[in-house]
Amino acid sequence: MAYVIIDTCTKDMACVDACPVDCIHPKSDEPDIDSVPQLYIHPEECIDCGACVPVCPTNSIFVLEELPPDKAHFAEINADYFRNK
Repeated sequence: MAYVIIDTCTKDMACVDACPVDCIHPKSDEPDIDSVPQLYIHPEECIDCGACVPVCPTNSIFVLEELPPDKAHFAEINADYFRNK
């Protein structure tokens, strides 16, 4: 896992558009977009390019190693989203 999205995500989709490998979900046309509180980065598909970070208007995307201690649990939350698919 390279990057993690935390709970300040507003699902504005800028990161989805910036991602060159299509690893941020759900997208606006996916069924669960309205039922999840945020977007998630697939831990195995992310290529660690960082294209999503500068476009996030809420600064909700972190390098895994730079997650604030009180947000560290979001690494598991991001991974769980894809495990449950």
